[in-house]
Amino acid sequence: MRLKKTLLGCTTMLGVALLAAGSPASANDELQKLQGDANQWVMPTGNYANQRYSTLDQINASNASKLHPVWSFSTGVLRGHEGGPLVIGDTMYVHTPFPNNVFALDLNDNGKIIWKYEPRQDPSVIAVMCCDTVNRGVAYGDGKVILNQSDATTVALDAKSGKELWHVKNGDPAKGETMTMAPMIVKDKVYVGISGGEFGTQGRLTAYNLKDGSLAWNAYSVGTDEQLMVDPNKTTNMGKPIGKDSSLSTWQGDQWKTGGGSTWGWYSYDPATNLIYYGTGNPSTWNPVQRPGDNKWSMTIFARDADTGMAKWVYQMTPHDEWDYDGINEMILADIPVKGKMTKALVHFDRNGFGYTLNRETGELLVAEKYDPAVNWATHVDMQTGRPQVVPAYSTQHNGEDKNSRNICPAALGSKDQQPAAFSPKTGLFYVPTNHVCMDYEPFKVSYTAGQPYVGATLSMYPPKGDNNLGNFIAWDAGQGKIVWSDPEPFSVWSGALATAGDIVFYGTLDGYLKGVDIKTGKELYKYKTPSGIIGNVTTYTHGGKQYVAVLSGVGGWAGIGMAAGLGNDTDGLGAVGAYKQLSNYTQLGGVMTVFGLD
Repeated sequence: MRLKKTLLGCTTMLGVALLAAGSPASANDELQKLQGDANQWVMPTGNYANQRYSTLDQINASNASKLHPVWSFSTGVLRGHEGGPLVIGDTMYVHTPFPNNVFALDLNDNGKIIWKYEPRQDPSVIAVMCCDTVNRGVAYGDGKVILNQSDATTVALDAKSGKELWHVKNGDPAKGETMTMAPMIVKDKVYVGISGGEFGTQGRLTAYNLKDGSLAWNAYSVGTDEQLMVDPNKTTNMGKPIGKDSSLSTWQGDQWKTGGGSTWGWYSYDPATNLIYYGTGNPSTWNPVQRPGDNKWSMTIFARDADTGMAKWVYQMTPHDEWDYDGINEMILADIPVKGKMTKALVHFDRNGFGYTLNRETGELLVAEKYDPAVNWATHVDMQTGRPQVVPAYSTQHNGEDKNSRNICPAALGSKDQQPAAFSPKTGLFYVPTNHVCMDYEPFKVSYTAGQPYVGATLSMYPPKGDNNLGNFIAWDAGQGKIVWSDPEPFSVWSGALATAGDIVFYGTLDGYLKGVDIKTGKELYKYKTPSGIIGNVTTYTHGGKQYVAVLSGVGGWAGIGMAAGLGNDTDGLGAVGAYKQLSNYTQLGGVMTVFGLD
């Protein structure tokens, strides 16, 4: 089969201006060029559009059954391995969860370690990391590898030597502020987020100057207009100006100061609009009675100017969140037909179980439909107001009483968590790793103390009634808001997907299988059981004229927190342990990079 060299030849089919190289002044020249070379994997998200699509087709539906492991690399770390490697030229960069080691591996010499970076961090940070000690990867730009450490330190390393070039403190673990997200580099800036919504932090997106780590700007999720970096008269929500004090007016007193809205997910960027897109997390606490109001702008999609940080538009998916449906999942940018009209779209699969399609230029809401039939907490989203219509029986708002709300679907970990979906321009479909999990949710009163959990709810999780599977891998039509096909999985699909021009979609399973399925039908073409459960993201690249597929295995994350942290009670791990207690019968801990190829 023909091995396609770049993405540039398919930009017409993609229809996304951000993949074109025609506006060199609009984006970092180096990364703009590198993301168009399918032989490399230069961003954690694959490209600025977060599409996780490759034009490589040497590995395809006709020969996928002949795939096999060709080499592997042990990271030496036992906690959950999210994210995936970067491939820049002949070097692969591999990261680990805490203690956040980074390895540069020589692809010309059997994966020999060129250099290794081992941060020195206080292990006490582990106690304030919500849902395992995960890290979602490093970023590359201007000859630097950028790492976000668990202790909220952002570090720049020389890509050739591993030497530390600069570091900056982005948060304080003593307040519950940690970092798990992968950085994003655009032009001369590094964009990083913060974790800690379960500790009452004030979420924010921060831009540092790539050259030296100096602060460019800070944009908060909740707070004053100045902190939010919004213009009350120009920043819009559902097509209307948000107005003065749009966030403050939706919180009681000073609750916004510990209001959450953390920004630990994936970011995307459109050079045509010069906007960065990302989501914000849950409001604090998880007890909704203690924080009356819509709690803006937690649970919100932000579109910000990449240079100034000013917000152009916002959209809140779950006002006054009662279920911990963090809104941090990735924003995928693609030009697709929406109900018959070609649209510059932003597609977002929210934790709350609704798949959203918006106009990425204006923030107009176009589609909002359930992507798991089990979702029951709301009947639908009102397309005029953008608000979900909550079913009272599944509300957790109990007028101050501690009451257990039962059989809420999805569970707090959502119909999808951070595990990123993929988009194929060949089919126009989105390929989504999902959770098929429900919960009981019992709020209780909690007081804020800096550095202590600020949760205020006890959860139990389990499959929907009548079902035995905890996950599905689906193909989604974002223009119509419909499931095209669905493959059930015994456990949640917690890995990131990869779609290729070879008509294959790859994903990993919690019990350790790398799977390749037909992009049009979902038919299984290949599977191989790796040494541990997969919560990492599948990537592909070429070396020596051959295409390879790589994935990190290492069970953990929220779904695997019971195994990763040695928890045993059903309500441990914020409710996840009970749902996944059978997982230890199928896999064990251990971080390994496995690379697959053809003969």
